[in-house]
Amino acid sequence: MHDNFLHKAKDWDALPLRVQNTLSISHAIMNEFKLNDSMEIMDFGVGTGLLGFEIARHVKKVYGVDTSKSMLEQLEAKNTPELSITPLCQDIVAEPLSQKFDGVISSMTLHHIEHLDQFFKVLHRHLKDESFIAIADLEREDGTFHSDNTGVFHFGFDTDELIKIVEDAGFWHVKVQTTHTISKPHRDFPIFLLSARKR
Repeated sequence: MHDNFLHKAKDWDALPLRVQNTLSISHAIMNEFKLNDSMEIMDFGVGTGLLGFEIARHVKKVYGVDTSKSMLEQLEAKNTPELSITPLCQDIVAEPLSQKFDGVISSMTLHHIEHLDQFFKVLHRHLKDESFIAIADLEREDGTFHSDNTGVFHFGFDTDELIKIVEDAGFWHVKVQTTHTISKPHRDFPIFLLSARKR
């Protein structure tokens, strides 16, 4: 697997905007879903664990799935006996896990997924009945959010189109809320949280 984040992983957590973005998303997820210490959660596109560690404080276990070995190495360096994420370097679309989860969370990864209909069907198969998804990403943008669009398949999302894809994959109670805005010098970028349950 090609590692698009090989040269970015080491300094990933150094950007205050990125850390603040993750905190806003974690608060939105916890406002939407009641987490408890029996839950096992998948963080898809876990990266260095910025979101996963926030959620890990409130659940039994977080499993961090990512295709970037370098990002997972940064995550593992942050693990402690008191708070840890189990890293899984795997493309779950090509090679699904056998485990089922109580929820799937994801922050700013969806725009790197080419085939959304296939992806949400794969998520559906990884969930127990009535479990949830909480996916945060960019609202539709003009392609200027990233300075380099390598590996970016979507310049944000039309949330109405996204809701339909998610419903067609077998989810219900699908809703989208804007959680906050990332301000860059040239423009603002709204971030949404899509939440749904497995039917």
